[in-house]
Amino acid sequence: MTLRMMAVVAVLTGLLTGCATTTPYDYTAFRESSPRSILVLPPVNESLDTSASYSFLTHVSLPLAEAGYYVFPVAVVEETFRENGLTNPEEIHSLGLDRLNEVFGADSVMYIKITRYGTSYQLLASDTRVTAEASLVDSRSGQLLWKGQATASSTEQNNNSGGGLVGLLVVALVEQVINSTTDRSYQIAGMTSGRLLSAHAVNGVLPGPRLRDRQLQ
Repeated sequence: MTLRMMAVVAVLTGLLTGCATTTPYDYTAFRESSPRSILVLPPVNESLDTSASYSFLTHVSLPLAEAGYYVFPVAVVEETFRENGLTNPEEIHSLGLDRLNEVFGADSVMYIKITRYGTSYQLLASDTRVTAEASLVDSRSGQLLWKGQATASSTEQNNNSGGGLVGLLVVALVEQVINSTTDRSYQIAGMTSGRLLSAHAVNGVLPGPRLRDRQLQ
């Protein structure tokens, strides 16, 4: 093997190694804060689907509760904001932490932003995709404890491309019918929420006190 070829192999190996390596998240602030409860604010929706915020919000409690945290009931939180004349997520996200603390008294506040939600149709494919970002903040100090991003897609569930061009057309047609007659985005939002907010995800939220207590039993 020539020196040139060896250099090329070394570069490719480095690139592959870099792609396979995930930088560990710095959980120092998270561990120091050690929150027990989380107030999840209504997600800000940057997608074209007006139902995205509420749809995604219905999925957040389960993974966070399974991670070991007390999650303020999202329906009660939403109604509290509504009774105070606040229905716009952007406006709610702009509220000061002192005000949120006064009303709810949570240890931490979670801000979620949906950047993609819905189905895109092409000739040979139909993709329902949901992407969301989240950040967790200490409600007393305003310190950022954690942030993350996750995506889920319907194409993950439909990897069978057998049958050539005719097979692809049939699959695309079936997918379009399914997506138009069922709320596929709602299902994919659940997958995204699980990936984003699970304590088992890579660089996800840390296990909360209730999960740690269960693990010690």
